[in-house]
Amino acid sequence: MKILAIHAHPDDIEILAGGTVALLAASGHDLTLATMTPGDCGSVEYSPEETAQIRRGEAAAAAAVIGARYICAEFRDLAIFSDDSSRRRVCELIREVRPELVLTSSPIDYHCDHEATSALVRDACFGCSAPNYRTGGTAAALDAIPHLYYMDSIDGRDRDGRRQQATSYVNVESVFGKKRDMLAAHASQRNWLRRQHGMDDYILQMEEWTRAVGAHCGVKYAEGFRRYPGHPYPQSPLLETLLDGYSIEPPKGN
Repeated sequence: MKILAIHAHPDDIEILAGGTVALLAASGHDLTLATMTPGDCGSVEYSPEETAQIRRGEAAAAAAVIGARYICAEFRDLAIFSDDSSRRRVCELIREVRPELVLTSSPIDYHCDHEATSALVRDACFGCSAPNYRTGGTAAALDAIPHLYYMDSIDGRDRDGRRQQATSYVNVESVFGKKRDMLAAHASQRNWLRRQHGMDDYILQMEEWTRAVGAHCGVKYAEGFRRYPGHPYPQSPLLETLLDGYSIEPPKGN
């Protein structure tokens, strides 16, 4: 099965869904990891163009850890907006990949690029199966709207610190080493995150977040997802079915 994981910046997928995409890849699925931007603002040392080149390479290396491919939609940091031309560009990317399952960013998160990505991917998934929704590219319309799941936000909480409602969790303990290796490929981010966010070791921070999600649902490490419930998007539990044995139902009262 073809699966697309698309988030705003290089390292977002690795932090929030690295274990899940590793499990899916290990099961033989065709994984594409995409970012909306090449992370061009993520440096205190290099120009935007130099930073983008470095971070595209790191994202490709991270995808290669699990045998996935990497593509970039080539928006720019802090310049992702849900408008007509952007929606058509994202729709064309999805038509080129032709996924049955799409994993994307939470609609509520700390970063405007994350939220704009979520809205664009949601609406582009709807448009992908409409032949008259023209994108200017050569890829044909999909036969159906793909299954759509939102990744957790950072730390699994909304802008006000409230825990977000997940429809399922994925136990990623068995592939946590792969998740860590994928994130470690983004070596250029240590200086940036230390300067901007006071995070001296982004890998340890990711581990703490993944462990906290796991503690919430009774395992060592986990990642949370929410199936998009809107009409007419597919509502069958595709992600849960593909990850049978790793998928965990939300605890009561979640």
